Amino acid sequence: MRAIGVDETTQNLQLIDLPIPEPGPGEVRIAVAATAVNRADLMQRRGLYPPPPGASPILGLEVSGTVDAVGPDVEGPAIGDEVCALLSGGGYAQYALAPAAQCLPVPAGVSLVDAAALPEVACTVHSNLVTEAGLRAGETVLLHGGGSGIGTHAIQLAKALGATVAVTVGSEYKAQRCRELGADIVIDYHTEDFAEVMQDRADVILDIMGAKYLPRNVRALAPQGRLVIIGLQGGVEGTLNIAALLAKRGRVSATNLRGRPATGPHSKAEVVAAVRAQVWPLFADGALRPVVSARLPLAEAEAAHELVNSPESVGKVLLTP
Repeated sequence: MRAIGVDETTQNLQLIDLPIPEPGPGEVRIAVAATAVNRADLMQRRGLYPPPPGASPILGLEVSGTVDAVGPDVEGPAIGDEVCALLSGGGYAQYALAPAAQCLPVPAGVSLVDAAALPEVACTVHSNLVTEAGLRAGETVLLHGGGSGIGTHAIQLAKALGATVAVTVGSEYKAQRCRELGADIVIDYHTEDFAEVMQDRADVILDIMGAKYLPRNVRALAPQGRLVIIGLQGGVEGTLNIAALLAKRGRVSATNLRGRPATGPHSKAEVVAAVRAQVWPLFADGALRPVVSARLPLAEAEAAHELVNSPESVGKVLLTP
C-alpha cells in the first residue's frame, strides 16, 4: 500500500510503500476513503509528539472508509461496513487498522469522505465540554481557536446544548465563519484581549494554548468556572494565580485523548460509545455537520500541512488516498 512517511533528517513528508497490515484481536482493517490532518500530526513529524507504545508510527489519528477485514474477537463492525474511526496512528495510508470499539458508523447526512473529519474532534469536544466540564444549557463557553477543527465542532455542539458561545480567532475570515456556525461572541486576538472581553463570564473554557493563556484564562472564568486545557501551542510552563482561582471556586484540568487506554474506565472505547449515543443523533437532526476546508490527494500531504497553518483554513483538511 502507499502511505506517507516522515524523512527523519529533513522532516519532509514523502510517499512510501508498505505492506498492507493485518488486523489483530479486536481490530478491523479499513480501506481508507479519507484521513484528516490534525495539529498533533504537525507536532509528531517534528519529533515533539511521539505515538503511544505499540501505535503505528505513520501519521493520522482518524479515518473513514470501508471495513475490508476483521481480526479475531471483533464485535460490531463487519466486512463491507462504512465507518469512521479514532486511531492512535496510521491514518495517512491506503489501509489502516482500528480497534473495533473505536469505530463509528458514518452519521446520517454525511458523506463517507467527509466523515473522516469527525472522530477526533467529536471525541475531543464531547469528552471535554460535556464529560469533563459538564457544560449545561444557559452557561457561557469560551473556545480558543474557534476556526480550527476542534473549534468549529465545539461551536456547533455547545449551541446544540443551549450554551452561549464565545470564540477567539486570528482573522476576519475565520470570525465570519464562526458567526455562521453560531458563535455569539467573536474575539480577534490580534486586536482584543479576551480576558478583558470575557472577564468573570466564562463558565467553561476549552483551551488549546496552555501556558501562554493560563493567567488570562483564570481572569475570564466565572465563579465556579471550569478551565480544561487540551493543547500546548503556547508552552508548557505557566503562572497560576491560585488566590484568584480560589476566589472564583474555579477548577483547572488537563486531558489527553491519544494517550487514554483503549478499554476500561476513561478509555477511548468509553469516549467513542458516549459520542455515538449523544453526538451522532445531532447529525441526523441537522444540529451538527462536518466543517471541511479542503480535500487533497494523499500525495499532497505536505501542502495539506501548510494549509492547516493558513489563515484561510477553517475546520478540517482531508487527505484522500
